[in-house]
Amino acid sequence: MKLTKKSHACVRLEKDGRTLVLDPGAFSEEDAALGADAILVTHEHPDHFDELRLRAAMEADPAAEIWTLRSVAEKVSAAFPGRVHTVGHGDTFTAAGFDVQVHGELHAVIHPDIPRVTNIGFLVDGGKVFHPGDALTVPDRPVETLMLPVMAPWNKISEVIEYVREVKPQRAYDIHDALLTDLARPIYDRQIGQLGGSEHLRLPPGGSAQL
Repeated sequence: MKLTKKSHACVRLEKDGRTLVLDPGAFSEEDAALGADAILVTHEHPDHFDELRLRAAMEADPAAEIWTLRSVAEKVSAAFPGRVHTVGHGDTFTAAGFDVQVHGELHAVIHPDIPRVTNIGFLVDGGKVFHPGDALTVPDRPVETLMLPVMAPWNKISEVIEYVREVKPQRAYDIHDALLTDLARPIYDRQIGQLGGSEHLRLPPGGSAQL
């Protein structure tokens, strides 16, 4: 499986000539979803869900499909009948040849005065990759590669470190990092790498790794 990091929270997975894209939002490249056979969206916030990017990908490939939660599906399903699938915690499905399990229900708390939206995470190919969206969801099975949301209005680095410790992945790759400046990256690399207990890795936008 080939993992390609796009800007912020977007990830592309490629296997057997097919492509799965997760969370092509407004902070990601305009073509982040193009070429996808299947698209997964964790929640409705614009840095994870951008309707124009989704529409461009779906119109470019009439066979492309989307799996997401209800709040996102309601916004795009009418335009693509039969191609947008609503899923929730505990559901399993196959998308573009990848086996996917859904974990989680709610976005992390930003502030007690801000209502929590729904959020789901996607566990791909039995734990090969886990993308939690905007939550620190711990799947009920081992994770090889954790897509780690390192910097957000709803987290702090101690929570990120404890999350890595709890999931215990073989490796963790940074995502949700568009707000993290280059000046701060070495601090995050050092503290998560030294304290998390797992291999901590970072790819630049467009960078790839084989899993």
